Amino acid sequence: MTETTLERVRRASRTRLLFLPHAVRQMSRPDRMISPTEVEAVVSSGDLVEDYPEDPRGPSCLLVGLGEDARVVHVVCAPKDEYLAVILASRS
Repeated sequence: MTETTLERVRRASRTRLLFLPHAVRQMSRPDRMISPTEVEAVVSSGDLVEDYPEDPRGPSCLLVGLGEDARVVHVVCAPKDEYLAVILASRS
C-alpha cells in the first residue's frame, strides 16, 4: 500500500521539524506571530488542502488547521526522510 502525502508529513514530523528561513520570517511578522507549537498542531491534526507532488524542489503540500485561540493557520511543508521542512506558515 502506498503511503499518502498526509501520512508522509506526519511520519516526518515525528522525527524533526525544520523551519526554513522564509517560514521563520513569515511566522515572526507582527501581524502573524505564529508559534512553532501552532505549526506542530496543524501538522499533527490539520487537513490536507493541496498536494504538490511535482514541485521542482521536491514534493510538498498545503495543510490547514487551528492554532491558538482557534485561529486558522496554513502550513506549506515538504516531508523528507530525516525531517519535515516547514516552508511557510500563515494565518487567514
